[in-house]
Amino acid sequence: MLTFTEEITLLMLDDDGLFLPIRGGAVEHILIGAVLMDLAFANRVDTDPEQLVVIDATPTDNPLLDGALERIANSGESLDTKGWVELLAREQAAAIRQKVMDNLVERGIIEVKDERFLWVFQSRRYPTIDGRVERGVKLRMEDVLLSDDMPDPRDIALVCLVDACDILGDLFSEREMERVRPRIEQLRKMDLIGREVGAVIADIEESITMAMAQVAH
Repeated sequence: MLTFTEEITLLMLDDDGLFLPIRGGAVEHILIGAVLMDLAFANRVDTDPEQLVVIDATPTDNPLLDGALERIANSGESLDTKGWVELLAREQAAAIRQKVMDNLVERGIIEVKDERFLWVFQSRRYPTIDGRVERGVKLRMEDVLLSDDMPDPRDIALVCLVDACDILGDLFSEREMERVRPRIEQLRKMDLIGREVGAVIADIEESITMAMAQVAH
């Protein structure tokens, strides 16, 4: 099973394997938010109105997550979710992003293509090799948003994160967005995730939204 961090990265890639034009440093904040969501669902972190805390410092055995877990657990700092999102975005986002891409390449989901002009490196793309994985993530979101069935808590969390990233419009048509917006608001009110994880996700959404707003100005 892919982590939230890997799933959100796949959703941020367009059909050509390029990252969607998400404003400024918001990509880094999104990646860290996804890592914290993974840690919350692994029962490693919790939050209260004043700080995000480690409730279990046992490594998850996933290098993608354990660097952030160790940083928070050993810091001795008292920061809220927004503070940790901003700090880890500066310190670890670049390495996490590279690790995610390496993981997806190793699994045969994407490949690396360097575009060159006159032998000069121009850009790097990550086109999909196995499109079933990415389609599977998108289909799960469609199933959650376009039906009235009771969703899985992880799928609710993924929808909330993708909505905070403002990329749902890249995944659904304008007409579909009009249809699913009430469903998104309904999902936000569902008490299926659990108080602790739900609070972390709400804080992450707010942190990402604020980061994107600051870049926009």
